[in-house]
Amino acid sequence: MANPLQRVIFTCGGTAGHVNPAIALAQLALAKNPQAQILFVGAERGLEKDLVPKAGYEFKTVHISSFHRSFKPAELKHNLISVGNLLRAPGEARAILRAFRPDAVVGTGGYASYPLVKAAARARIPTAVHESNAVPGLTTQMLETYADRIMVGFESCRKHYRRPEKVVVTGTPVRSGFFSMTKTQAKKILGVDDGRPLIVSFWGSLGAAGMNRQMADFLALEAGKEPFYHIHGAGKQGYPLMREALREKGVDLEAHPALELQEYIYDMAPVMRAADLVICRAGASTISELTALGTPALMVPSPYVTNNHQEKNARALEEAGGAAVLLEPECSGQTLFQTACGILHDEMRLRSMEEAMVALGIQDAAERIYQTVLEIKK
Repeated sequence: MANPLQRVIFTCGGTAGHVNPAIALAQLALAKNPQAQILFVGAERGLEKDLVPKAGYEFKTVHISSFHRSFKPAELKHNLISVGNLLRAPGEARAILRAFRPDAVVGTGGYASYPLVKAAARARIPTAVHESNAVPGLTTQMLETYADRIMVGFESCRKHYRRPEKVVVTGTPVRSGFFSMTKTQAKKILGVDDGRPLIVSFWGSLGAAGMNRQMADFLALEAGKEPFYHIHGAGKQGYPLMREALREKGVDLEAHPALELQEYIYDMAPVMRAADLVICRAGASTISELTALGTPALMVPSPYVTNNHQEKNARALEEAGGAAVLLEPECSGQTLFQTACGILHDEMRLRSMEEAMVALGIQDAAERIYQTVLEIKK
C-alpha cells in the first residue's frame, strides 16, 4: 500500500467551481494523514484568497491574471499588466516550490493554476490537473503537455484531449453532506412528502435578473393548481424584485405554501437531495452535484461565460439522456413551465433521466483523485 501524501500543493482559482473541489481533496488528504502539510496557491485578487483561508488552509499567491478579448483602452491596459504578470509568475512559482518541497502539485482549474503546475512539471515534481467542465478550458489545454495526469468528470470528456492516454475519469468532488440522507428522508425533513414532485431552481449571479423574471411567470402558472412543490433561490437582489413581480401578477405566496421563494437556498444538501427536477445553469459544480445525486435537470446554460463552456456542459448531460436544455434566447416562463411539466408528468421519461444521471455520477470522486495522485507520486 502506497504511503499517504505528506506535502501537497493545490493550485486553483477564478470560481468556486475550481476552488471547492480542491478544498474537498485537502480535507480527504488530512483525513488520511493528519500530519500532511497542505498549501494552496492562487491569484492575488481571486475568489480563492477568501475561500481558502476561511476553510482553514495556508494560502500563497502568484501574480497572474487573465487576458481580455477586447481592444478597448481599459482592456488593453489590463492585458499589458497580464503580460507582465506572465513574465513574473514563473519565478514566484519556483520560489514557492523550493520553499515547500511538495510530493505532488494538483491543479483544479483556473488560470491561477498554470504557473505552479508548469513549474512543478519542469522540476520533475509529479503533477495532475483536474478539469471539472465537460470540455477543457484554456488553462487545461495549455497544461496537457506538462501534467502527468488529466482528471475529468465523465468518460465522454476523453475525446477532447490530444493525449487521451493521460486522461483518468475520476468525477468531480461534491460536498459530503449531499449523501448523508436518502431522498425519502430529505423530502420528509422539508415537508414535501405527499407525493407531489419537488422542483428546485436557481440561476447564480450572472444574468440572473432576466431569468428571475421568467421564473416569476413560471411560479404564477404553478399557482393556479399547485401541481408541484417548488423552491426557488432568487439571490439577494432578485428576491424583492421577484416578490414584487408576483404581487403584480396577483400571486400571494402566503396563500401558496407549496411555492417557496428564498434569497439563497442555504440548506442546499437536503433540498438538492429531495428534488425531482432541478432547473438551473450548467456550471461545473452544479453538473457534478446533479450527476452524483442522480437528479434530472432542465438546464439554461449561461451565455455570459468564457468559451461557452456551460452549453457544452449541458449538452454532455443532454446527450447522455439526463437533462433537457433550453437556450436563454428561446426561453420564457411559459416554455420553462411546459418543458418541466412534460418531464414530471412522464414517469418513464423521468425514470430514464434519473438512470442516465446516476450512470454519469461518481460519488467517490475525491478518493479516485487522491489515488490517482498517489500513483504518479510513486
